[in-house]
Amino acid sequence: MNKKDITILLVDDEPDILEIVGYNLTSEGYNVITAENGMEAVKAAKKKKPHLIILDVMMPEMDGIEACEQIRRVPDLQNTIITFLTARGEDYSQVAGFDAGADDYITKPIRPKVLVSKVKALLRRLKEDDTSENVVKIGNLVINRDEYKIIKDKKEIVLPRKEFELLALLASKPGKVFKREDILDKVWGNEVIVGGRTIDVHIRKLREKIGNTSFKTIKGVGYKFVI
Repeated sequence: MNKKDITILLVDDEPDILEIVGYNLTSEGYNVITAENGMEAVKAAKKKKPHLIILDVMMPEMDGIEACEQIRRVPDLQNTIITFLTARGEDYSQVAGFDAGADDYITKPIRPKVLVSKVKALLRRLKEDDTSENVVKIGNLVINRDEYKIIKDKKEIVLPRKEFELLALLASKPGKVFKREDILDKVWGNEVIVGGRTIDVHIRKLREKIGNTSFKTIKGVGYKFVI
């Protein structure tokens, strides 16, 4: 996919951020649209269906967390990549972001060139999606990587992108213990820095949706998928 075909929605209530970040992303060849609050972001996302959304957390009208939750409820936006770009770097704020359905969390301040690199790393997953042709069948569970679709007991389960990728990784080799550092590297990529509780939050969500007994914690090591 060419950069000119990729649409990025940039959401922030600070005009300077919109101008600087927007300029750098546009200079890279991306199609950038902007919004100044969460309500505008939801409307723009539904209308334009961007490939990537960069969200601030603290905004008027509707904050980024609520906006992210609403966007994730839209079927056509389930696979849109969402990352927060915010000055709030506390663990509880990051956990709230991931719980809302975000794929990543970038903390301000950040140099424009570094931000562009992180955006490229996030968008690289689009290419991976295009080339993936794996369909994993385990008992009553079907994982279709082509369509980002989960079927359990003949019913479709909609998962945010990171939860899907984590499930697909663990289920690719049932019984194998995946170390935490390997999970972070393969699911989030070594160019993206995430909080220490990131994996735990996503596993908890998967247990709620797929089944608690499907995932086993190996204390001090990592996780494995149990048939």
